[in-house]
Amino acid sequence: MSQLQRLAITAAQICERQIDLTREQQHYLNRVLRLQAGDRFIAMDGRGHWWLAVLEVRETGLFASIKEEIAVNRELPVEVTLMAALPKGNGFDEVVRQATELGVASIVPVTSDRTLLKPSDQKVERWKRIAGEAAEQSERQIVPTILAPISFEFAVKDCRQKYRFICVARGETGHLWDCLIGSFAPSCVGAVPPYSPPAGGESIVIAVGPEGGWTEGEVKRAIEFGFEAVSLGSRILRAVTAPIVALSLVGAAFEKC
Repeated sequence: MSQLQRLAITAAQICERQIDLTREQQHYLNRVLRLQAGDRFIAMDGRGHWWLAVLEVRETGLFASIKEEIAVNRELPVEVTLMAALPKGNGFDEVVRQATELGVASIVPVTSDRTLLKPSDQKVERWKRIAGEAAEQSERQIVPTILAPISFEFAVKDCRQKYRFICVARGETGHLWDCLIGSFAPSCVGAVPPYSPPAGGESIVIAVGPEGGWTEGEVKRAIEFGFEAVSLGSRILRAVTAPIVALSLVGAAFEKC
């Protein structure tokens, strides 16, 4: 089962245990993956459901029939939102790709005082496609939600997650790892995992800055809205590296159990 190819679909494509494949999906399965009628693959709707599907042919083209639902558990036991300031160039493409691989539930692109990129609607659609591809590759149950870019001020003000962290490069702040343990498992502070993760339903938001980091005013504003300033270590990380380090720490904290 693990060797089967995976394809992200939408729930609207399913009708009476058949999957109405788009032209792009037909081309991908038949021309790129070289699957033929009768070959099996895994269809995933990005909302937590996987199905074993079989490619079939009819006069109008290829379609797929659903054979059975597959029970899997690939997601983090905590819902993580990445609030990331947009780096220059195409750096956010890799942020989306790798954050998806590391288990993020949603990504909020933000514009900050030091943000140079002004993304278009086409950029947002591109990020959604990248998230879908990365979810397929990493065998995710869900495809992360990619929100439209918003200002940092609005992002922190509108934040609803229970645990809120903003990563800063300099200053006397606690390390994110220690803060995670302290927030979710106070009895384990200073201890070496494994330890028990929190009950389901917990949510975290982690904010990472642009090139040059957050301004002092932005950090102060985030703290006013309930964020805790944290460090990712003693080295200065690139804007596209910091999200990966932060999410890796979350994964290590909650999956090494």
